[in-house]
Amino acid sequence: MFDGIFQPTHLIIILVIALLVMGPKRLPEIGRSLGSGLRGFKDSLSDGDERRDDAEADRTRDDSTGRGPR
Repeated sequence: MFDGIFQPTHLIIILVIALLVMGPKRLPEIGRSLGSGLRGFKDSLSDGDERRDDAEADRTRDDSTGRGPR
């Protein structure tokens, strides 16, 4: 259904339309804000993975000592 939806020509057309709508002065600003938003999203995902790993390590440590959950 969506075979080849992100071909290079499609991306170029999208960038040209964005340039026409937003203008050349605001386009770098929008790119920076989009990049920082994606970076924050990625950081929050990796933070969740670290918390899950910490919880699993605590659970494993409790099982090895024979104490159970606190």
